[in-house]
Amino acid sequence: MLLHEITLENFGAYLGKQILSLNPKPGKPIILIGGLNGCGKTTLLDAIQLALYGSRARCSGRGNRSYDAFLRDSVNRQAVPKHAAVKLWFSITVEGQQRHYRIERNWSISGKTVRESLAVFVNGEHDKAVSDTWAAYVEDLLPLEVASLFFFDGEKIESLADPERAAPVIESAVQSLLGVNTVEQLRTDLLALQRRQKVSREDKAALELIAAIEAQLEENEVARADALQRVASARAGLLHEKKELKAVEAAFAKEGGDLFRRRAELEAQSAHARGRLEAVRVTLANTTAAGPLPFLLLKDQLEALRAQVAREEDAIRAEQLLDALHKRDKEILSLLGNGIPDAQREQVAQFMEEDRAQRAADAGVPRVIQMSATGIQQLNSLDQVLKSESQRAEELLIESEELRSQLDALDRQLAGVPAEDAIADLIARQDKVRQRVEDLERELRATEEAHAALVRGNAQLQAAREKAYAKRAKGLAEIEHRARVVSYSDRARNTLDKFGKLLLQRHISRLEVAVLDSFSRLTHKDGLVKDLRIDTSKFTLTLIGADGDDLNPARLSAGERQLLAVSLLWGLARVAGNRLPSVIDTPLGRLDSRHRQNLVERYFPQASHQVLLLSTDEEIDDELLKRLIPSIAHTYTLVHDDTTLTTTIERGYGWGKTRYVA
Repeated sequence: MLLHEITLENFGAYLGKQILSLNPKPGKPIILIGGLNGCGKTTLLDAIQLALYGSRARCSGRGNRSYDAFLRDSVNRQAVPKHAAVKLWFSITVEGQQRHYRIERNWSISGKTVRESLAVFVNGEHDKAVSDTWAAYVEDLLPLEVASLFFFDGEKIESLADPERAAPVIESAVQSLLGVNTVEQLRTDLLALQRRQKVSREDKAALELIAAIEAQLEENEVARADALQRVASARAGLLHEKKELKAVEAAFAKEGGDLFRRRAELEAQSAHARGRLEAVRVTLANTTAAGPLPFLLLKDQLEALRAQVAREEDAIRAEQLLDALHKRDKEILSLLGNGIPDAQREQVAQFMEEDRAQRAADAGVPRVIQMSATGIQQLNSLDQVLKSESQRAEELLIESEELRSQLDALDRQLAGVPAEDAIADLIARQDKVRQRVEDLERELRATEEAHAALVRGNAQLQAAREKAYAKRAKGLAEIEHRARVVSYSDRARNTLDKFGKLLLQRHISRLEVAVLDSFSRLTHKDGLVKDLRIDTSKFTLTLIGADGDDLNPARLSAGERQLLAVSLLWGLARVAGNRLPSVIDTPLGRLDSRHRQNLVERYFPQASHQVLLLSTDEEIDDELLKRLIPSIAHTYTLVHDDTTLTTTIERGYGWGKTRYVA
């Protein structure tokens, strides 16, 4: 695994966006990050863990607070809006192929609500499935328990400095990091497999099931035959009652029963017809006859009136035209003058005079009517009105005749309705038979449904019987197979038990050698610890002094116990062989100059292929910096502004005479 870049945005003391490149260089695995106390070194370590593990991250400043409260308090106080993010880019080899992952964890505050979002990009492409299941997905890449052995600070080294307190760490590392828990998980899985193998009484149970199904089939067949008989009986009874109903209905109809049942309907129809006939009569008398329709009796007189009106209209127009023609004729004769022969001029004058004389005769018609323009218009439209009124009157007369015919028919039907006392017995008999028919029809439907349900049940039982027979045949073979599984599982569990113990002993032996070698490299007292042992059951660490006796850890100085804790972490990493980066926060606090020099020269350059070293100005001074420079790939300094209480990241490292920028 390789960390490439981390981005902090409004996280803790880091206001705005701060980006650190973390790529090591060949032969230079160390990324040195310096800062005074309170500048945000531990915050940087928290950011890496928060990006990877979210709510499960073991951040130093969280304490007992809820995750939402931690996120709320992690937003820089001066950030506007209240939004923060941590983004981590790393690569790791999965199934022989290198994959690049970019994790972007954002959160914002709105009132009392904290909204967090997570996006994971795989090889540059957003992967929604991985984003939604990242909490489980990251456990396959880098389990949280394993990460805790590679991401540590001075406090963790302090806690591991006591060999008794180191036991849980050793146990967790051996179980998860070295794969011993996989063997135990296999044994547990085999035990669960054995418990699922139910060999005894399965064949007997299968036979009992088949017998129970056979018994149900027999009961079902008896019930089905009984239901079929009841269906046949109901059908016969229904057929008989329907014949009886038909005979009663025929007698009822013969006695006029249909008319009796329809009497109210016939009376209503008769009343409606009479009412409609009266309305037609009133319309003919009060509307049609009182309108223009009587003018049809004066047809000849109307024609003579129209002729006289037309003549008077023509006379008026001729009279109006005579004066205009007289003036026109004079003008025409004047214009002709002497331009034409006298004979022709005389002919034209004679024609004009005769035309005026004819028009004067037309204008002499006596003015008897002298009808107005409105009256002439009404007279001209009278034909259309009379035609419409005549058609409407004819329709009303036809309707009147139809209504009289309908009333006659209804009166004849009502006259044929029998008296109620004469047909009462037939009505009661008909109602009784009809009720029996309805009851028998319901009974037939119920018996048919019951029979159909029994037929379906019979088919289901037959299918269940066939399935039980097939299952028993298969079960006979499975019983033998399960017996073999139980036997082989016992053997495998015993083998795994022995293998687990040997594997644990082998890893413990390798770990003892690696931790002792690491401790010998880091301490300047070569004869202080001759050997060390790790108990395979309690995982406690026992030191052996130069005299061969157990060495009480109290005889070690505080610095030596810290070196022992570092040796434990270093030895675990060396034995595990995992290529994981080491993130080390302020590890030199309680060490003297000689121990610090040993760590700088012998541990930091070899702790991993990538080492993020977080240090104060007092831990790695000018002298130690010079010794580290050959192994440094990048240097950064966390600069804190006490006025704004914010931290910025600058390139380079050093507070004294030596300042190194890489």
